[in-house]
Amino acid sequence: MEQKHTRQEKMEAFGRMLDVLDVLREKCPWDRKQTNESLRPNTIEETYELCDALMKGDHHEVCKELGDVLLHVAFYARIGEETGMFDVADVCNRLVDKLIFRHPHVYHPSQVGAAHPLPLPYGEDEKEREFSKVGNVEQVLDNWEQIKQKEKDGNKTVLSGVPASLPSLIKAYRIQDKARHVGFDWEDRQDVWAKVREELGELEHELQRDDREHSEEELGDFLFSVINAARLYKLNPDNALEKTNQKFIRRFNYIEQHSIKQGRPLTEMSLAEMDALWNEAKQQEREIHEN
Repeated sequence: MEQKHTRQEKMEAFGRMLDVLDVLREKCPWDRKQTNESLRPNTIEETYELCDALMKGDHHEVCKELGDVLLHVAFYARIGEETGMFDVADVCNRLVDKLIFRHPHVYHPSQVGAAHPLPLPYGEDEKEREFSKVGNVEQVLDNWEQIKQKEKDGNKTVLSGVPASLPSLIKAYRIQDKARHVGFDWEDRQDVWAKVREELGELEHELQRDDREHSEEELGDFLFSVINAARLYKLNPDNALEKTNQKFIRRFNYIEQHSIKQGRPLTEMSLAEMDALWNEAKQQEREIHEN
């Protein structure tokens, strides 16, 4: 592991990155013509590449991809500066103010045990009295959602903070989680299984009727209920599904590699042959895991 950098070295590295971006923005034809709209697709791609590296636990790749995402953050701030709307200092200051505002249990002057309380960006006594002591993670998260709705430009409704462009699976989880913080949730998590079974039954009923429109609706309800169950049992459905995706890819690749060795295309292999190879791959994974 590389030696930790000092605070001064970290600040210098950040400044160096901004200096390079300034030069590229002025002298590189590609960087010079970029806009918020043109960068957006690349930002999405870079974010997914970071997520891939995080899932793989590849620290070298995580470091590299974090740099790519950081570059995009700085690039948008540079464009904001050019339009006179904001710059990277505004971005950082708004972030810090928001973090302090949303962590009264850490920065609130009257909070018992607070570590190094700092002056809040507001300061009115009435606002200070709004926040009660927070003792555990769940209380922190509940308080977080309530505080966000108190911010001047914060969420106006409980679910308004869920981005419309989120992938559907992640969006479903976030919707349910936000509703939970205001008390709209199952009292006993085991009760969710009756709902899952109910939704599965309704889906099967519509499929038997060959009603495509209602089948799709019921499929959505069923998936939503399964995601709800995962949340209640503190499982991340997106991570779980991605692990299954990777597992399927590994096992299917195993089948395909054997077909190539045999000089037979997959289309000429029987399902029984492919199942046998699938089980071989599964057994090998189990043996590796056990060892």
